[in-house]
Amino acid sequence: METQEKQGGNVIAIATMFALFFMIAFVTNFAGSMGVIVKEQFGASNAASQLGSAANFIAYLFMGIPGGLILKRKGYKFTALLATAVGFVGVGIQLLSAYCGMIEMQNGVYVLGFGNIGSFGVYVTGAFVAGFSMCLLNLVGNPLLNTLGGGGNKGNQLVQFGCSLNSVGATLSPILLGYLIGGEVAKAKVADAAPALMIAMGLFAFAFLVVFFSRIPEPHIETAEEKALRLSGGFSVFKDILTTLKFPHFSLGALAIFFYIVIECGIPNMANLYMTQADKPWYVGATVAGSVVGVYWFCMMIGRLIGGAIGAKISSRAMITGCSIAGIALMLAAMFAPVQMVTVFGKSFPLSMCFMVLCGLCTSVMWGGIFNMAAEGLGKYVPMGSGIFMAMVFGGVLLPVQGLIADRIGVLNSYWMTIALLAYVLFYALVGSKLGLKKA
Repeated sequence: METQEKQGGNVIAIATMFALFFMIAFVTNFAGSMGVIVKEQFGASNAASQLGSAANFIAYLFMGIPGGLILKRKGYKFTALLATAVGFVGVGIQLLSAYCGMIEMQNGVYVLGFGNIGSFGVYVTGAFVAGFSMCLLNLVGNPLLNTLGGGGNKGNQLVQFGCSLNSVGATLSPILLGYLIGGEVAKAKVADAAPALMIAMGLFAFAFLVVFFSRIPEPHIETAEEKALRLSGGFSVFKDILTTLKFPHFSLGALAIFFYIVIECGIPNMANLYMTQADKPWYVGATVAGSVVGVYWFCMMIGRLIGGAIGAKISSRAMITGCSIAGIALMLAAMFAPVQMVTVFGKSFPLSMCFMVLCGLCTSVMWGGIFNMAAEGLGKYVPMGSGIFMAMVFGGVLLPVQGLIADRIGVLNSYWMTIALLAYVLFYALVGSKLGLKKA
């Protein structure tokens, strides 16, 4: 009976982790897709429209390593509860930005202006808070699913299923937002996205309750001996960080992850802005643009499934090399494709976007491949390496830089930045991942 209860509890916990994997991508991609709304409602430039995404990723810098310490000292359950609570608050603040506009005089009474010019600062703050949640959920999700699966192949299988659901959330987020905005991008407001934000808050609240009442195994929580060592000064976080960064192949890999985040999110974010330029002949409206961007994330899901299937036969180095070269080729094709529209399933969109969505196949395996190369030979420093990698997700801070380039020389031309970053990933796969490896 006790075994059956434990298995039942694991099933619930696994289902909850799957839901949280979905939420990670859904909420993160929402920040990227909201750039279209931000640009219209707040009169923001392309650069400013990416501040929500940047704020979401900057949070990883502050929470990556501290989050790992929280996980070690407090365990999976506490960290998951904290993550869902923070996520609820972060999305709630973003929702609040739709309704904290100017104070108006109505019938002699001052009231809060609903549906008017919301607070851009409140929106960015909400995205920043939500970023803390996303970081914590990332820290919890992978190792907990592996633990619930019993490790080994079964544990890896659960992680792969979780990543697939992550891609589903990434695919649906821009499509849903595009549907909510509708065809009139010029009238887009944060309030249009309110239904999706409320759904996200509801899922966070439900997940909090499920985790609270679930029995979560804690095999990696700090032991009494480890706590005593820490309190006695025998453990130094900064010493472990510096030691880990002394491995050249790891340090260069951490930089590759920093750039990869800009590649992964910059491609669809800029594409969304490109297709919603109302004064251009390639304008398609938010609904179609969101669907096209959703296909990019769907291609990432397909790529992950393919990568998982062939991962045992093809090395990470070969996989990342091939994907980097293909990514550069597709970006060049997107930039220099003829300015004409193609029609698929009755919907027309720019030909260049056909090449853009295929880039999802290339970016899909980069995170895992880069991490595998960087973690090779780290030994006992792998956990610290994981924390550093999570902190490097703050590379999303460069998204406004790409937006600034788009403001100056055009959205498609901003992809020169993407090509440069892909070139670095290629360098890392061919050269950087081997530097100092024998010393590790």
